[in-house]
Amino acid sequence: MSQKNKHPLHDKVIVVGVSGGIAAYKACDLASKLRQSGAEVNVIMTNAAQQFVTPLTFQSLIHRPVITSLFTSAEEWEIEHISLAQRASLTVIAPATANVIGKLACGIADDFLTTFALATRAPILICPAMNCEMYANPVVQENLGLLRTRGFHIVDPDEGMLACGDVGKGRLAGVEKILERIISLITQAQDFNGVKVLVTAGPTHEPIDPVRYITNPSSGKMGYAIAHAARERGADVVLVSGPTNLSPPPGVEMIKVKTAAEMAKAVFDNSKSCKVVVGAAAVGDYAPVATAKDKIKKKPSEFTLSLKPTVDIIAELGKRKKKQVLVGFSVETRDLIENSRRKLKSKNLDLIVCNDVTRTGAGFATDTNIVTLLDKKGGKEELPLMTKLEAAHKILDRIRTLL
Repeated sequence: MSQKNKHPLHDKVIVVGVSGGIAAYKACDLASKLRQSGAEVNVIMTNAAQQFVTPLTFQSLIHRPVITSLFTSAEEWEIEHISLAQRASLTVIAPATANVIGKLACGIADDFLTTFALATRAPILICPAMNCEMYANPVVQENLGLLRTRGFHIVDPDEGMLACGDVGKGRLAGVEKILERIISLITQAQDFNGVKVLVTAGPTHEPIDPVRYITNPSSGKMGYAIAHAARERGADVVLVSGPTNLSPPPGVEMIKVKTAAEMAKAVFDNSKSCKVVVGAAAVGDYAPVATAKDKIKKKPSEFTLSLKPTVDIIAELGKRKKKQVLVGFSVETRDLIENSRRKLKSKNLDLIVCNDVTRTGAGFATDTNIVTLLDKKGGKEELPLMTKLEAAHKILDRIRTLL
């Protein structure tokens, strides 16, 4: 087969994780089609999965040993499986039960599949399948949301008749749909190779005294998603982050700061070598004129706090930029487009990402966002509700056209 006519998955190392649900039989078809595409297919089965489909079934389809235990003897599988976590191009877990999803969200590694998921740095695609009531349970939805923020990819289940007799959303997505998503992830363009990107994220803390500070509700999720997506697409990423509870995306250089002044210094020190700067942080606009050395005691009288403006980091970058692409964010509660266009022009931005935080599913601390992209040439693109990682890729798509 010529290089030109090869299937996109040819010679790719695909790991299929199978957990214990009735939909495990569909994973047989998935594994078979992956092998037919020319991929090297490796199957990992949980103990529960083996109650629905035998390892021999998969072994016959992929012509390779099936991994069923952390303690499989060396005689039963080739020594090359030791490096499987490093060699994998992508992992797909289908079906992914509520149990496995919960363990992944909590970082539990008590079998080969969950241990492997923690060890690999390849993309992981989760394909949930379970009873519709289980799928709708807030715990399951929170776990899926958490996995999304950590960079896991999700193929939502289909609606229809379930094995238990219920009708609802919980059926494993169709094999062709899963294959399409696998191909999309594998072939995702490394269009930021050689591009250095600086991203700011999270809030800032402006201290009033040793135990109090001024801040805002920013969780940092949007900025972290952009850093994660840029790294996925080959960029060399520097992430300057205010205080958050998030783990840094793998492969990203992390600089932690607290105050607006500290963030400004970190950005100015590191931005000169960056082709793209994305200011997604919610930097405090004001800081106390003075920080009390000791805790300020509560008194019955009114307390007045004097504030001074902080450095406008993105505006200063706009003054300094030469051949950079500079992207800002605009968070508004009214007159979204008008206010954002003024900011776009006054701060010399190339692109601004604006959102109205009063809309359901948008704004601080959510796993989703609804944004509008405005560019300096008058372009406007309204994006629908989507995960912050999906929005991050849309933002990067637009940045790519500006480079």
